[in-house]
Amino acid sequence: MARQSHVETMLTRIPLYTGPLPQPHSAYPPWPGETHRSGGVTLHVRHTPGPERAELAVYLHGLGGSSTNFTDLAGLVGIRFPGMAIDLPGFGRSAPPGGFDYAPDSHAEVIATFLAGLGHGSVHLVGNSLGGVVALLIAARRPHLVRTLTLLAPAMPDLRMDPRRLSDPRVALTMLPVVGDWIRRILIDVSPAEQVEQMLRLCFVDPSVVASARRAEAVAECVERVALTWAVAALRQSTQQLARSWLMPRSRSLWLVAAEVHAPALVVWGAADKLVTVRKAPRTAAALPRGRLLVLPRTGHLPQMEKPSAVARAMLGMIDAVDRAVW
Repeated sequence: MARQSHVETMLTRIPLYTGPLPQPHSAYPPWPGETHRSGGVTLHVRHTPGPERAELAVYLHGLGGSSTNFTDLAGLVGIRFPGMAIDLPGFGRSAPPGGFDYAPDSHAEVIATFLAGLGHGSVHLVGNSLGGVVALLIAARRPHLVRTLTLLAPAMPDLRMDPRRLSDPRVALTMLPVVGDWIRRILIDVSPAEQVEQMLRLCFVDPSVVASARRAEAVAECVERVALTWAVAALRQSTQQLARSWLMPRSRSLWLVAAEVHAPALVVWGAADKLVTVRKAPRTAAALPRGRLLVLPRTGHLPQMEKPSAVARAMLGMIDAVDRAVW
């Protein structure tokens, strides 16, 4: 009962940024990208412009995604903070380092080392799905790198089977890694355009809100991935390692990792998420010592793409509240 009361209190205390935001414009192309080396780590990143000398916002995507998943959100947040959207090792255009095992801990170590090498100090760290788990691990283990934490439907442990997850081959892969080779053979025969449509039906409540320009970008990324020798292994091993992290003994559980995060934390979840159930949202927010929760109605697994303005207002509202020492 105490936990439920705590969550209900959190739901009434989300300060929202009420200032002007630019209108999201789905025709804008992805932000400029480059391969950058920092702290001995090489990653592909996309830079969003923002005010000079402002703090940096850093964005981490989920399984099968890339830095382009944050084009719209980073553009909105850019009115206050420049941004850096990172392709995780083996995803987007970031080649994995030799011998990389794709465990969430390994992703977190690579990203934390990269961020430390930038010399920006603490950043506003944002992560979606797998990227949310990576961000959580960084905030717990490298607290000096994280000023605020925004988790968008983080892939926290959940061993309950949900039939909706099996409506797409890539989700079946995450739930049934034993048949991964068979699933991948099927995907070879699916066109990039159909792969994108499957993803949209799975991750969005209303796929029609996705503009044709964004669809075209996603198809182009699918075509590009085919030529990347590491792409299939990166997806397979990252999903398998994420599943293994859910089976860790209690002493190493991600739920206990969350309790070690002392940065101000905002948890945002789509009420209609088919991939990571919203049932985990209250527990996730309650596990974070300074966590608060925002559940968005009629929203799926990618709130930063489906409701970028709502996410931007919540994120900027949190940062303003932190600056006023009222979070």
